[in-house]
Amino acid sequence: MLETSNPAQSIPRGRGIFCNRTLNFRSLRAIGYDMDYTLVDYQVEHFERLVYGFAKERFLKEGWPVEDLVFDPGMVARGLVIDTQLGNLVKANRFGFVKRSMHGTGVLDFNRQRELYAHTPVELAEPRWAFLNTLFSLSEGCLYSQMVDLLDAGKLPHVKGYAELFASVRAAVDAQHLEGKLKAEIVAEPERFVVLDSEAALALLDQRASGKKLLLITNSEWSYTTRMMSYAYDRFLPPGMTWRQLFDLVIVGARKPDFFTERAPFFEVVTEDGLLRPVSGTLKPGGAYMGGCAAQVEHDLGISGDAILYVGDHMFGDVHASKRGPLWRTALVLRELECEVAALESFRDAETFLAARMEEKEALEARLAHARLALLRLKGRYGPVPSEDAATLENEVQELRAKLVAMDSEIAPVAQAANELTNGRWGLLTRAGNDKSHLARQVERYADVYTSRVSNFLYATPFVYLRSPRGSLPHDPSTPGGPPLTPSLATEEMG
Repeated sequence: MLETSNPAQSIPRGRGIFCNRTLNFRSLRAIGYDMDYTLVDYQVEHFERLVYGFAKERFLKEGWPVEDLVFDPGMVARGLVIDTQLGNLVKANRFGFVKRSMHGTGVLDFNRQRELYAHTPVELAEPRWAFLNTLFSLSEGCLYSQMVDLLDAGKLPHVKGYAELFASVRAAVDAQHLEGKLKAEIVAEPERFVVLDSEAALALLDQRASGKKLLLITNSEWSYTTRMMSYAYDRFLPPGMTWRQLFDLVIVGARKPDFFTERAPFFEVVTEDGLLRPVSGTLKPGGAYMGGCAAQVEHDLGISGDAILYVGDHMFGDVHASKRGPLWRTALVLRELECEVAALESFRDAETFLAARMEEKEALEARLAHARLALLRLKGRYGPVPSEDAATLENEVQELRAKLVAMDSEIAPVAQAANELTNGRWGLLTRAGNDKSHLARQVERYADVYTSRVSNFLYATPFVYLRSPRGSLPHDPSTPGGPPLTPSLATEEMG
């Protein structure tokens, strides 16, 4: 366990809680949690390989020629977008402009990408685009890309286009999460799939002891939830205590995102084997339920809005929906964040070098632009007369161009390395070239805070006041490659 007496020195940056919108934990009266990839973390490659395998079996039984396909965990990443119209996988920046792309399993070159997407930004509201917004999406993205190759090769004559292929792949993958075979295998050997975290239990105990009500709200069914939570938590709790005693309400089969935006009845789980009965009155403290809606949770707890924080890993099912419906505060669990932060820290010296060289390049480009303009005016006989003659200006233009070519050859390998951090095909999760990725835009827009795992709340404590940094703009003064120099306005009330 990390040392907590001096948190500033002992907590790795990747284990921090990052704040988009100021959040005072002392004002929270309830904290709700998703389960899968939130309270219960999984070995991603093992889990997604299993989903992929079962989906592949389904296609084999239907006669699809997929016997040679093999799951490749590095082929796709969270935050990518499937273009179901063209059969491509793309990475877009915060404005929706495509920065990297892949057709089937082959990376598209710059010219082909520009031809396809120069005038076609990604708009997630359009049915053409499918956002891979959770770790559960990796098997789907990999299988779809591989099957696009089969379709292009004429091996899927019964499939009418890339959109129909995507619908088939999504149906096959979704079915694995609904059918019992996948979860039965995980329950049978949880040690193969579950990542244990002793600190998560202590974080929840702290929150509960501080007076906050804890809620478990998951789409998983009762039998799976109770086995996973028991495996992941009971061993780390005080003697005689089980995971059930951590939570004031346990809600399974929640049907998120509809749970947050629609009204539906609750059913009480009255036996350990999952027997249900309709709920006619209010929800009981410590009770377990299926279905229902956020509106009744708020009513029966007497808590609403800014006093409830919901923590989950699904951008739309957890974070967007809880922000759109009951306007709860939101926390996104982004498991890959630790590797991302570690990669950025290890690349810091190279990034500083790159930023300094880019500043020098911009100065040379400015000189070149002014020399060309002076030459243009001289030849056109208008404007101020340059101090140099045409020959001198021509020579200066050629010298500056040569210096820029040399500088580009020096910068290019470093810039390429920066674009390949954590994933050679797609780079960093939160970056798209020099800009924020489309995923980062979603995080900024919908997640009040984000972090890599639930146990990070342990070090923040239930009494933390998380303040968002002052937003920077392109015109803000800054150091080369560094943060804006404008001071942070952390002048909000301190209570």
